[in-house]
Amino acid sequence: MKHPRWPRRVFAQLLLSQTVVTVGVTVVTAGLFLAPVSSELDHDAMQRALSIAQATASDEVIARAAEARDSATAQRNAEQIRLATGASFVVVTDLDGIRLSHTDPDRIGQRVSTDPEPALGGRSVTAIQEGTLGRTARGKVPLRIAGGRIVGEVSVGISDDSIRRRLLKMLTGILLCAGAGLAAGTVATLALARRLKRRTHNIAVADISALLVEREAMLHGIREGMVALDERGRIRLANDEAVRLLGLPAGCAGRPIDEVLPPGRLADVLAGRITGADLPAVRDDRVLVVNRMATAEGGAVVTLRDRTELESLVRELDTTRSLTEALRAQDHEHANRMHTLLGLLELGRHEQAVAFISEQSGSHAAVAARIAEQVQDPHVAALLAGKTAVAGERGVRLVVAPAAHLPDAVVDARTLVTVLGNLIDNAVDALAPGGGGRVAVTLAAAGSTLLIEVADSGPGVPEELRERVFEEGWSSKDAPAHRPRGLGLAMVRRLVERTGGRIVLDGGPLGGARFTVELPEALHDGGPYDDALHDGGPCAVGLCDAAPPGGTPPAGSLPAGSLPEGALYTADVPHPGDQLTAPLVEA
Repeated sequence: MKHPRWPRRVFAQLLLSQTVVTVGVTVVTAGLFLAPVSSELDHDAMQRALSIAQATASDEVIARAAEARDSATAQRNAEQIRLATGASFVVVTDLDGIRLSHTDPDRIGQRVSTDPEPALGGRSVTAIQEGTLGRTARGKVPLRIAGGRIVGEVSVGISDDSIRRRLLKMLTGILLCAGAGLAAGTVATLALARRLKRRTHNIAVADISALLVEREAMLHGIREGMVALDERGRIRLANDEAVRLLGLPAGCAGRPIDEVLPPGRLADVLAGRITGADLPAVRDDRVLVVNRMATAEGGAVVTLRDRTELESLVRELDTTRSLTEALRAQDHEHANRMHTLLGLLELGRHEQAVAFISEQSGSHAAVAARIAEQVQDPHVAALLAGKTAVAGERGVRLVVAPAAHLPDAVVDARTLVTVLGNLIDNAVDALAPGGGGRVAVTLAAAGSTLLIEVADSGPGVPEELRERVFEEGWSSKDAPAHRPRGLGLAMVRRLVERTGGRIVLDGGPLGGARFTVELPEALHDGGPYDDALHDGGPCAVGLCDAAPPGGTPPAGSLPAGSLPEGALYTADVPHPGDQLTAPLVEA
């Protein structure tokens, strides 16, 4: 024999359990209600019997008949009362408990079946008793004549069948109410079970636990960030990687996105104010790719991928590709030089050939040597040397201002290379499509503060767009297929502001855009003002120029190491039309 199996599905278990509970509660409630009702009906029947008995005992004719033991008169009057009241019996006895009346005339003259002494002793009695007519609710009272002397008793009985008939009448209504409650509870249970079936996708109870364990393992094991939001934009869940990438505080669950993230593109993308697929965003020095998918309940699930390393690799790939193109161009140039040298030798102009070789072999070494002399930090020097070569092959002249100087005391070379490299790339990109043009780079140390200026002779940036260029994802150029644009300048500003510095974009002396950056505490040891801030140079915010090394600052200038908070200095760069000749370093 097979035992019934407990259902596996959540909705089936809920339906079965709720139905059992509803039926059980209905039955128990009906039983608890019927128990006192039955007792109340018995009590009511006994009180009714007692009232009939008292009314019968007040009849003087019946009292005199009991005194005279006149059974005919007592029987006649007792039967009239029984028929009028609907009682099962009305029995009159004498002082010896002998019946003077009964519904069965054959029992007249016999002693009553129950004890008459309490009533004959003067007490009124109510009870449920078993007699010759079966189980009845009885009321017994003493029968007195006019002087108050007891001459017998009156016993009245209400049949138990009549009590049961009343109970059955009441039970029908009770059962109807209980059935209506049971039906309503069953319908509500069915509706709840169907809703739960839809919400749980009809999965088994055992699967819920497995799914929860698998979800926890997946959320904390994947290397992508995941944030779940409810319909009000509050965080419901964030895995470990999302907390790391976004820098979320502890206990962020239940808090809105705008409360745990600073205003900006990243918060707008997560909140759904900016829509799209694979949206780039910047958080501190990390480049993130964000995707947001709405859920049926009105919330959303946001996934985050860290593209910082990939973005660095892409930039290195772009640099490598540019260097490859530069080498290819150098190969053609080298072939042309070799042909020129061969021609000079064939024409017998040996002195011109020697001069030509000396000039060609020394020009590039001179550029590198000049950069190394001015920029003593090896990372920045290598960056400028590489950018100079790449810019030259793209038809852009990258120059380092003759007074530029950077000591070998950089605190964070990686941040400086990122900032300077992005600014130079941005300037070269602005000039390369049309060919020609110049980019001027100035580096200056003012105490422990490092000042950077990158200016170009391109079309510049309209004043109304000078703030938008720092927004994540915004770019005036078409994005290549392998990576999004609009991240470089956003990352630069984040890095600069994170170190307590500032970056300003305005019109430059070369006619194009000029980026001016102030990086406080970027150098280990402070020193005198650099030559880059020499006499005659323009000031970005109206401050006067500084003195040359070892000299005295001119009137109105600030001494070394006393830059006010937020002050921005710029160095002299050549004005449009100036001849960029030696000792300027150029491609």
